Amino acid sequence: MPRVGLRVELLSMTPNALSLVYAAFRQCYHAGFVGDMWERLLSGQISPEKQAAFVAGVMESGHDSPVEHVSFSFAVEGVSRALTHQLVRHRIASYSQQSQRYVSAADMDYITPPAIDRIPEAKARFEAFMDEAARAYRDLQSILEAAGRGSKANEDARFVLPNAAESKIVVTMNVRSLLHFFNLRCCERAQWEIRALAQSMLAICKEELPALFATAGPRCEALGFCPEAQRFSCGRYPTRAASCE
Repeated sequence: MPRVGLRVELLSMTPNALSLVYAAFRQCYHAGFVGDMWERLLSGQISPEKQAAFVAGVMESGHDSPVEHVSFSFAVEGVSRALTHQLVRHRIASYSQQSQRYVSAADMDYITPPAIDRIPEAKARFEAFMDEAARAYRDLQSILEAAGRGSKANEDARFVLPNAAESKIVVTMNVRSLLHFFNLRCCERAQWEIRALAQSMLAICKEELPALFATAGPRCEALGFCPEAQRFSCGRYPTRAASCE
């Protein structure tokens, strides 16, 4: 029952992503049919630099819906159920999560919060509970199987599993959803684990599609001030009210 850490892998992204977003933006302002320029976009006759500059200029105006045509799919492991409960609240997305009904947790891996890890007394108590939770699961699994629950024993035994139990999940989001996700979850006030996930996903997005993600991250970085009320601000940037004084 080892401790595990975060791992994020890009599975797939929309091909020709920059050209697709460029074409979608151009169609909004172009009298002609962008299908006629598609081959020119792919061949480089309209350079990637020109495409990127046009897209960035339009996005600065606040028009960002065309970026929804591009999506990214990530495989994520080494995250807790506490994290995935937060993650799936982002509704404009698709999720496929490892099932605790069908996958046995007899050898449960778990995530240790850094604050607990730094305090020997807290770490010892936490690890003792993880051991006990795993034993309780295995005991219940055996008892239920012997009582005739068979393969359905997992779905009842899982009720003793903690939020720290490790999970794996595939996540697909379009670019607009990702930008919103990074606005919220890269913030210093976001919970540490989902912030680490967001930062890992953002690093991949910046590498794969810098034209759309170069300035992505917490809202304060783009705004130059913290949009939160003073009592919620981390202090990294002045609040809106303070910046207007």
